[in-house]
Formats: sequence, structure tokens, C-alpha cells
Amino acid sequence: MIETTSQVDISIEALRAGDRAEFARLVDAYSAPIYRLGLRMLGNEQDAEDVLQNTFLSALTHLSNFEGRSSVLTWLYRIAVNDALMTMRRGKPEVNIDDNDVSDEIDDLSPSQFVDWGALPEDVLLSAEGRQALDAAIHNLPENQRMVFLLRDIQELSIKDTAEALGLTESNVKVRLLRARLTLREQLSVYYGERINQEKIND
Repeated sequence: MIETTSQVDISIEALRAGDRAEFARLVDAYSAPIYRLGLRMLGNEQDAEDVLQNTFLSALTHLSNFEGRSSVLTWLYRIAVNDALMTMRRGKPEVNIDDNDVSDEIDDLSPSQFVDWGALPEDVLLSAEGRQALDAAIHNLPENQRMVFLLRDIQELSIKDTAEALGLTESNVKVRLLRARLTLREQLSVYYGERINQEKIND
């Protein structure tokens, strides 16, 4: 599931000078991860394409605002997340990932159900159906947890870069990530529990 994205050495000075070849390198290097993030956040190919296009247009327009304190990729992720959030809020005005969310407390983080997935053969765990179950579980996460999980565990940003991209504190990122992982494990325990029971019936 993890999708490592190699950082590419992009010259911000060349971009600011209007170097089209350098901008083409930027788009070529980071289009795929930005599109995947938009698709997983919004679940719609057209919306993901819009996020992709808007991200690079916004980056080109606001190059002067990029101070270089974070990586170019983290900066692009932040633009993409903000654009995806605006799309989400058009249909769900209550969507909120603010830093002072009342759910960001460390208590009550114990899931109610765990299943030992080691009892399942590897081909079941890695099957297309298994991956679909994971994608569905990720999609069902609350937005503030899903975005942290996508950036940290799927796109493989660091805690610091995830916090930077989402405008959160690192401590809130850690709590939301823990909540997301526990929620996913609980949801998948239901799915794999049913598979284990089916395996026992078939034996």
C-alpha cells in the first residue's frame, strides 16, 4: 500500500524565472502522487484530475510564496489537500481538519475487536479483494484521520511534513494517525474475521 515518491531536485529559481522545461520536470515528477492523493481523498477520477490541475496552476501562480522551508513535494501536497478540502466542503460543509479538534484526545483509543490475521494465507491478505477492503476502510475514516493516514502511511511523508502539509501540530498528527490505524485494524478485523470463519468451514 505504501507508495514511496522519490524527491526530485527542482530549481525554484528556474521556476520563478519562467523556465518551462523545469516546470515540465516538476509536473512529470509529482503528477502521479498528487493524483493518487486526490483520488483517495475524493473517490472520484474527475475530481482527482481537477485537484491535479489546480495544484500545479496554483503552484505556478504562487511560486513567490514558497520559502523553501519544506520540500517542494510537501508544499504541493498542502496545495492539493486544500483544493480537495474545498471540493469536499461543497458537498459536506461540516468537513473540518482544524488543529484543535475535540477528538484529538489520547483517551479511549482501544478498539473493540482484533483478529489474528496471521491465520490467513498470504494470497488472501494480498488479494484484490483484500486491497479493496482496505481501500474501503480507508475511505470510511473520518476526513481528519483519513488525510493524516494517506499522507503519512500511504504517501510516506514524515510526521513533520504531514503536519506541515495539513497545517497541524505534530502531536495532533500522531494522535489522529493512531486513531486511524486502530480504526482500520478494527474494521478489517471484521472483514478478515469472516474470511477466517469461512476458511474453517471449508476445511
